[in-house]
This record gives sequence, structure tokens and C-alpha cells, in this order.
Amino acid sequence: MVDGNFIPGNNSNDMGRQPMPPMPAPAGKKARFKGKKLRFNKTVLLVIVMLLVVVGLGGFAWMKDKEAKKAKQESAKLQNPQEAARIETAKLKADVAKLIELPNEDPTVATVVDASKLKTQSFFANAQNGDKVLLFPQAKKAILYRPSINKVIEVAPINIGDGTTGAQTNTTTPTTKKP
Repeated sequence: MVDGNFIPGNNSNDMGRQPMPPMPAPAGKKARFKGKKLRFNKTVLLVIVMLLVVVGLGGFAWMKDKEAKKAKQESAKLQNPQEAARIETAKLKADVAKLIELPNEDPTVATVVDASKLKTQSFFANAQNGDKVLLFPQAKKAILYRPSINKVIEVAPINIGDGTTGAQTNTTTPTTKKP
């Protein structure tokens, strides 16, 4: 039995059917069709390249604008370091407040620069370089915070004296009598 799409073959697995080879197109029509397809591909390619250029330039401009804004912020920090420190302290306090209840006062902030020198103090036993210490003098509380992992490492009471030492000093003022 012969189908329009298959011709009989000798192989028993395909049940005597093999696909027919494609019919060649007339030479004149094939050349014209290929030329149109080639022009279409050039147009599509040109549009794609133009879109990529526009997107690339837009991305480049966006990155430069972002860098300029960052440089402007850094410049503002250098012009007013007290304001920059206040903003950084407020941000740090807000980050720590998400983890632990904080006293209602502004902390004094210090950064651990050399943790090896502080290992002898029990509060700094687990400290690493870059950790922040928030000191709350009125509440007499110190908090060791690690910003890199957003974790409170240690909390301890602090003992702040009133500025006097245990030793008393006797001061005498010389007086002179008039004869």
C-alpha cells in the first residue's frame, strides 16, 4: 500500500514506509524568496542593534547618575561631619532597636578597631573588628552590636562615676594678715 507521504521500503520496522524527499523549488522563486528574507533579516537585525544601543546608553546614564548622587552625599558628609555622625547614630539605633528594647536616650557610639586589645575585658570577649558599641549613660547600659550579621553580641551594665575619685583632696588657701 502506497501513501502520498511515504514510498515503500525494504525495512520491516517502518512497515514499508519511508519519508519522501522534499521537492525542490523552482530556481527563480527560490532566489527571490531568499533575497526578501535576507532584507527582512537585515531590518530586524538593525532594529535589535538599535534597541540594544538605546538600552545600553540608558543603563550607562542611570549608573553615572547613581554615582553622581552618591558622590554628592559623600561630599555633604564631609562638609558637615556632625550631621553625618548624627544620621549614622540614628540609623544604628534604629537597627538595634529592631532586635532589643533600647533606652529612650541618644547613645554614644564607638567602633571596635582592634578587638585583640580588648579581649581581656569580658564584655569584649566575643568582639570583632567593625563591631559597634552603643553606650547609654543615663540607663547605664552598653550594647555590643555586629552590623555585618545584624546581631546583638553582648549587653552589660556600665558603671559611670560622677567624676570624683575616692581620694579627697584638701586645698588650703593662704591668708595673709595685715599689720
